[in-house]
Amino acid sequence: MKSLSVNVDHVATLRQARGGLEPDPVAAVLLAELGGASGITVHLREDRRHIQERDLEVLKRVIKTKLNLEMGVSEEIVKIALKIRPDVVTLVPEQREELTTQGGLDLSRDNPRLKEVISLVHQAKIPVSLFINPDPNSIKRSHRLGADMVELHTGIYAEKQDVMEVATEVERIAGAAALARKLALGVNAGHGLNYHNIHKICLIEDIEEFSIGHAIVSRACLVGMKEAVREMVELIGG
Repeated sequence: MKSLSVNVDHVATLRQARGGLEPDPVAAVLLAELGGASGITVHLREDRRHIQERDLEVLKRVIKTKLNLEMGVSEEIVKIALKIRPDVVTLVPEQREELTTQGGLDLSRDNPRLKEVISLVHQAKIPVSLFINPDPNSIKRSHRLGADMVELHTGIYAEKQDVMEVATEVERIAGAAALARKLALGVNAGHGLNYHNIHKICLIEDIEEFSIGHAIVSRACLVGMKEAVREMVELIGG
């Protein structure tokens, strides 16, 4: 059965826009779990544009499913992660000028810092996922680095409009997912997925979990978080 991890970063983005206390991402998390979410994802960025360290501390205490912390590899953020001890750490590329994550980790070259962080997180007995592009080399390198799972970047798929190009991207993602499972890696997918494009990706048998944020938070503005999550859970068959 496929599961859904709801990213609540943009609830915190709205809060930070006014510098106040509302809306509270913790309240959003509780409603997301009531709607059927199997996990919660947050990204603690170096610039703290949305999620704050205090959010993490509270979320770790109240979440009843699992907390997936997306993060870069800076020393400060790694120290916070080791203190909070989320259920899963997902390592992602991070650039201050980007609006949102712009693709998977570049694993084409040796990255000693990435290896070091994976080791540190593993020493704390926390599983590690790598956010990567859906290509065979990235899958193989993730396996060699000792990752427990991968999250396949679906952003290119989400941007395609041409039927043949969409089909090509679905095939590419499916091939990457199959290779990852063959190498005993867990397989998640996310970025740009919404209520209109999720159906084709749901058909990929080897994907176990979807991480979706912006589309659900946007829908929640109209129907509420619990209902928005329930609708997505129903679409993915969770």
